[in-house]
Amino acid sequence: MMRVAVAKYAIGAPRTFAEFADKQTQWLSEARRSGAQLAVLPEYLSLELGATFGAATQGDLHASLVATQAYHGAWLDFFALLARELGLHIVAGSFLFDPGHGRYRNRSYAFAPDGGCLWQDKLQLTGFEKQAGVIEAGDALKTFALGEQRAGIAICYDIEFPLPVRAQCEAGARLLIAPSCTDTAAGATRVRVGCLARALENRCFVAQAVTAGEALWSPALDINTGEAAVYAPMDVGLPADGMLAQTRGGQRWAYADMDFVALEASRARAQVANDRDWVGQLRPGVLRAQVDRFG
Repeated sequence: MMRVAVAKYAIGAPRTFAEFADKQTQWLSEARRSGAQLAVLPEYLSLELGATFGAATQGDLHASLVATQAYHGAWLDFFALLARELGLHIVAGSFLFDPGHGRYRNRSYAFAPDGGCLWQDKLQLTGFEKQAGVIEAGDALKTFALGEQRAGIAICYDIEFPLPVRAQCEAGARLLIAPSCTDTAAGATRVRVGCLARALENRCFVAQAVTAGEALWSPALDINTGEAAVYAPMDVGLPADGMLAQTRGGQRWAYADMDFVALEASRARAQVANDRDWVGQLRPGVLRAQVDRFG
């Protein structure tokens, strides 16, 4: 059993990195006091640091991306230390990071209680990210050990694509972590449906964090919509609607106890077995549809 906390993270306007760090400490300490072993923060979390600069930088996405690079080292050090101090696995949303060539990866960092750190870049870019002109897609897909389980990260839009997630699950992932940020009801629905579909297809848990509230000073974080949730396959012994937990209203965290033993046991008495029957899609006769005619 593993307790996960997923954030409905209210975007603010910190004046300094120290103020930002204090907020993270308060939020993550609350999750730990509630028994969480893993806490998930939302996509674009680093963009909240854009508020620490002047109005001209805040309102210019390119300028804010350049400016926030100065915080990258402090970000890594801070979350690594906090994970150790709290004894908590932390997926710190995402940081738009320049690897050194003036273009940015939407990178999600995960921190372990022993101070270890790893990352997953977003693979599929949204229209907004493409239009920005300076954000590039990642080129590597990973899974990692999370205690006795294995997990993978699929950042927001990535959870809407079945094949990379399937590859993570075939590599042993039984938990998909989805930091997200959506500004419309349609976008929130797409990500929620993607999470439900990936849980169904792969017989895995999906933990989604979201941004909340308004930050009109930021061109990327301006309006935020959606609820944080933890999803499961819809089958015997698991929730019929696929929802283990979900925030409502002003709730800051949704908590769920993920029973991986029950998840594996559900395979034996499954009503359907999309995960095992996946290969049926790969038969030569159904890989392509043929045009038929009424005789």
